[in-house]
Amino acid sequence: MSMELDTYYRKFCEEKRLTRRHGYVEFVTSMKYIKEYLQEMENPKILDVGAGTGRYSVALAEQGYDVTAIELVKYNLGILKAKGSSVKAMQGTALDLSRFEDETFDLTLVFGPMYHLYTFEDKLKALNEAKRVTRKGGVILVAYCMNEYSIITYGFKQNHILECIENGKVSEDFHTISAPEDLYDYMRVEDIDRVREASGLKRIKLIAADGPANYMRQTLNAMDEATYEAFIQYHLSTCERPELLGASAHTVDILRKE
Repeated sequence: MSMELDTYYRKFCEEKRLTRRHGYVEFVTSMKYIKEYLQEMENPKILDVGAGTGRYSVALAEQGYDVTAIELVKYNLGILKAKGSSVKAMQGTALDLSRFEDETFDLTLVFGPMYHLYTFEDKLKALNEAKRVTRKGGVILVAYCMNEYSIITYGFKQNHILECIENGKVSEDFHTISAPEDLYDYMRVEDIDRVREASGLKRIKLIAADGPANYMRQTLNAMDEATYEAFIQYHLSTCERPELLGASAHTVDILRKE
């Protein structure tokens, strides 16, 4: 698993993704909510599980927060460490956070792992580990890749849908069926609900991290700055709307440990 992801992330530039216009929408949105919950905490300790190249952990460390980062892929971890921030970065997996004691962190981010975990059991294991290391009253933010985005873009827009149905990668009701070689797993809102319910965590809210931004990459790139700013404002004002959640490329489930 780690080998496949390592090879993938060497080719795929995670650094660039979140700084491009469509990725920046996701970053701004997630940071807005992260900051909202950090403001209610005193000297919070943050854990970033599946930190990638440190887009969030380094940004938060630069704002003075105490941040610990776990990343499975050595290539990404190397980039994160090379940034020279105060982030305490180490290699590890979301499925085993045993190096940390129970209730160590105030805010835990699980922004990468769920994309690359393919079974309900593994997703629940990752969420339960995040829950265990988070303090009572603490907040956990979990990101997911969404099914309809995959079906609409890869399936229909890029014209792979019929072959995917034929080779069993898409079910009769158009749900993707992913395996490790596919690199990504895709969820519907009810799938996310099942994982959360099994973990016993309380949902504060579920948000669309990037809404329609990923569908509109070329449009966003062609926008003048003022229109792009207006788009970000539009997205921030609508990202909690239930009718837009399921079609977003990414969602973030914001949970509280009671």
